[in-house]
Amino acid sequence: MPVHLNHTIVPATDRDATADFLVEVLGLEPAPVYGPFRVVSLGNGVSLDVSQTDGDVPPQHYAFLVSEPEFDEIWGRIKERGLTFWADPYHQRPGQINTNDGGRGLYWSAPDGHNLEIITVPYGGW
Repeated sequence: MPVHLNHTIVPATDRDATADFLVEVLGLEPAPVYGPFRVVSLGNGVSLDVSQTDGDVPPQHYAFLVSEPEFDEIWGRIKERGLTFWADPYHQRPGQINTNDGGRGLYWSAPDGHNLEIITVPYGGW
């Protein structure tokens, strides 16, 4: 059997707000509660299991491969919410998108500072 990523835990100071933010901006189904987690299910069978954490949350990076129409929809929701977005992971090019690898991409921040990314073509263009 090949190895596939099944889920990863996303720490948050407000589990519900973070899960709702991800669901709303990415345009996903509501995230049900499973034990201590809110489970944000992605289209490839992987889930982001959002967990309540006390104290500081170390920022993580989560990248989502999306279609061109999904990119436009997510980008629209980012702009509607007045969220700052960048063309680069170091947040040096605000208000821009990138066209790396023959696709489009952008970055924005989740409530606890997680660096979120959408791309339409995987790195390397494959």
